[in-house]
Amino acid sequence: MKRPLLWLPLLAFVALFAVVAGGLFRPADRVVRSALVGQPLPGFALPPMVPGKPGLATADLRQGQPRLLNLFASWCVPCIAEAPQLMALKRAGVPIDAIAIRDTDPAIRAFLARNGDPYARVGGDRESRVQLALGSSGVPESFVIDGSGRIVLQHVGAIDAADVPRIVAAVKGAR
Repeated sequence: MKRPLLWLPLLAFVALFAVVAGGLFRPADRVVRSALVGQPLPGFALPPMVPGKPGLATADLRQGQPRLLNLFASWCVPCIAEAPQLMALKRAGVPIDAIAIRDTDPAIRAFLARNGDPYARVGGDRESRVQLALGSSGVPESFVIDGSGRIVLQHVGAIDAADVPRIVAAVKGAR
């Protein structure tokens, strides 16, 4: 009767080892999703960052037309890689607005001059307040906003060429 109990610590160790090993070899989903998907945008009003372009406010995103809201920064390397896809989205008829995160006006102007400017409006979020209110985990990050100002889709990370058709469809479907 006591003999099977001798094996119990070894079986417990093997079970614990299996759980830990399984966690080490299974990749974790490190993407932080916004809890606001399906919800209205938080209220904000951001000053303009580029001469000749207005800033961005919540009211601009509630005018009946779906839009893509892109969070980016001039110091962000993946934002440079994403720039051609944003230009492709613009050519496909997707209206795009932007929030520049923790950046300066001259740096944003230089970034857009080098990489293209797909944006109708660029607002400056110098302290990341709007970024945090949106539940964004970093830059680049994009949100499809329907015409009433509700977040329909969140895209974490740089948009690549394979993502363009899905985002175009999401914007068209958000009407």
